[in-house]
Amino acid sequence: MQKSIERIAGDSEGVSYEFPVFRFAGADKAAPSAYLQAALHAGELPGVVAIDALMPALNKAEAEGRIRGNITIVPWANPIGRAQYHFGEHQGRFHLGTRTNFNRGFPLLPAPDAALLPNTTLGGADQRLKSRLVQLSLGHDIVLDLHCDDEGLAYLYIHTSLWPAMADCAAAMGVDAVVLWSEDTDGTFEGASIMPYQNAPADVAKFDRRVATTVEYRGILDVDGALAAADAEGLYRLLVARGVIADSALPAPGSFKGVVAPLENIDMMPAPRAGAVLYDVKPGDRVVRGARLATILHAPGEADGRTEVFAPQDGVILTRRSRRIIRAGEDLLKLTGDRKSADARSGTLED
Repeated sequence: MQKSIERIAGDSEGVSYEFPVFRFAGADKAAPSAYLQAALHAGELPGVVAIDALMPALNKAEAEGRIRGNITIVPWANPIGRAQYHFGEHQGRFHLGTRTNFNRGFPLLPAPDAALLPNTTLGGADQRLKSRLVQLSLGHDIVLDLHCDDEGLAYLYIHTSLWPAMADCAAAMGVDAVVLWSEDTDGTFEGASIMPYQNAPADVAKFDRRVATTVEYRGILDVDGALAAADAEGLYRLLVARGVIADSALPAPGSFKGVVAPLENIDMMPAPRAGAVLYDVKPGDRVVRGARLATILHAPGEADGRTEVFAPQDGVILTRRSRRIIRAGEDLLKLTGDRKSADARSGTLED
């Protein structure tokens, strides 16, 4: 295993950012290669601890000569966001200088060619970071971007062109749900990982073995040793199932039994009033249309001080907020509906 340090120039003299990159060299040039990164949203740590738990298995596989394809690991993908604090609160989701989501604004290249990356010399540090992360991941057959939600199930975002071919990956990782998407106009990292191959020749696109997904490892507070070990086992099973690592002792993943729904079926459920949230449901609950999902306590002690929120359709609760204070219009939860949502915002990639 080789470790290198990437350096990103800051936006003022004397400021720069660093993050480590770990590389395992594969023994078979024809084998699939893999790229894993975590904490692009710098405060989302379940993926960081999952990678930490995965590394001993990768080191063992390397020592035993079982790594077939190249593996690149970036456990802390966002040193800029990692350093951002405002009045003692960590701010790792948006770049404070530009107010841009760190998982937006990635270059969506027309082909998998690093020469097509934009010149970021006169851009901001966040643009330089995004360009470098795309460059590091470009050319890998498997690209995993490890995130987490607020409170939620473990689930994957997957482009429709890769489903159901990626069902074995969802099964190997042991996730609860898959959300399918088809269009990225905002430049997510996942979009930057799949869009360059959409019009590439078959021998370059390699859709028979391509994997690209945003992994949502439950909630932001699910930073736990046992969960990390289980997630690491899932990542290892995926790498074995896709031929990056050889391990004859590991059985092939079974069929995926979780929820599969298009992005258009997601109801985000905005809060009609500001106040304290009293939830009636939790992630994983199946609800029917008309079921009460939550109550907003907006005028404590008054007879008409509560507003109830009901399910617009049948479905499964995918996520909810971890904080119980909410403003009017903020989203209460994600309901993965059985049918297309009536809310136009459902077609937006949130992460």
